[in-house]
Amino acid sequence: MRITVVGTGYVGLVVGTCFAETGHTVWCVDKNPKIVERLKKGEIPIFEPGLEELVVRNAEEERLSFTTDLAEAVGKSTIVFLCVGTPEDAEGRADLSQVFGAAKEVGEAIQGYCIVVSKSTCPVGTCDKIREILTETTEHEIDVVSNPEFLKEGAAVDDFLRPDRVVIGTDNVRVEQIMKELYEPFVRTGKPILAMDIRSSEFTKYACNTMLACRISMMNEFATLADALGADIASVREGMALDTRIGSAFLFPGIGFGGSCFPKDVRALSHLAQDANQPGYMVDAIRKVNLEQRQRFIGRIRGHYNGDIKGKKIAVWGATFKPKTDDLREAPALDVIRALLDDGAEVCVYDPEGMAGIRDLFGDAVGTAPKNYAAVEGANGLVICTEWNEFRRPDFERMAEIMADKVIFDGRNLYKPESVARAGFTYYSIGRPTV
Repeated sequence: MRITVVGTGYVGLVVGTCFAETGHTVWCVDKNPKIVERLKKGEIPIFEPGLEELVVRNAEEERLSFTTDLAEAVGKSTIVFLCVGTPEDAEGRADLSQVFGAAKEVGEAIQGYCIVVSKSTCPVGTCDKIREILTETTEHEIDVVSNPEFLKEGAAVDDFLRPDRVVIGTDNVRVEQIMKELYEPFVRTGKPILAMDIRSSEFTKYACNTMLACRISMMNEFATLADALGADIASVREGMALDTRIGSAFLFPGIGFGGSCFPKDVRALSHLAQDANQPGYMVDAIRKVNLEQRQRFIGRIRGHYNGDIKGKKIAVWGATFKPKTDDLREAPALDVIRALLDDGAEVCVYDPEGMAGIRDLFGDAVGTAPKNYAAVEGANGLVICTEWNEFRRPDFERMAEIMADKVIFDGRNLYKPESVARAGFTYYSIGRPTV
């Protein structure tokens, strides 16, 4: 098939590349000529494991192309995927201007029958508006499909190539079969392709992200209560995770969720509930707990220094919202860093992939280190905000020698408290006794 993907962000670039990997001819379109030129050179503007190799190979084999010319690409395609951003507006609702703008341009460029697929995360009812825009801008036959993405940053390529399931929202049996044929190579191990009505498909994405965010916030609330009761959340989690009705995924306490999806989608679902005149008590609570978890962690840091952090050097390990990405959007670490700076601390950050973003955000206000141990040299404390693998087995003896004060604030519960205590550190973690 001939496919156009509009947008070359985390979703669009992975979608286009993975479809090309299965033999389709794909054009990836972006309005930014600098991004397109980089992609043509094989330079990936985002950090996503495994993606660069696939992009380079499929571009060399002429199945994958990059262009700013949307009209030319759409004119040669039978299927067009809309993978543009849906950021928050001032009220916290999803801003659909890019989606609707892209739909209008696609409609003006269509040269024959075309299936337009909404891959962006959009509120329920968006596909109806896309169909309306397309009908107004083209005389050719079109069909609109909702096909939500379920890609985790840091594992997006594997998620697309080996999905848990594929969700297709359509009211046309013929289109359903075409979409199933498109995705068939990815589900040969027996994973399902679920066909449903468009509105249910649109809602499925929000329901999944909000449920996962709920588990994180619920676990963080349990951790706070465990701390107050003198319980150990690690033991509690183990007891919960072995219940087959609950399972182990997304039950790790920490300083809360971030990224481009969970915070935005939880807020958007809250507004959807308001617009439908329905209560959204739990949805609103998920967000509240997540924000309070960050402030509680910051409060613990301030409490250790009796509220006087001015002039102290604080090292921060991890800045991105999760490992295996360079994405800083809504990262809990940013709130921690800002609070430390507001209190007059000298902050030095190390993150394996997020340093360029940190420099762009903070400039000279924040120090940066080339390696993790360089960040803690002379530090009065270490704050861990992201659970990168390279932070899981540090040399505590070496750290004890080079740090001015032996104290660790672990926002991701990476270490066993007794191991850190043996090295002479004061160790704060989430939902476990301080040692």
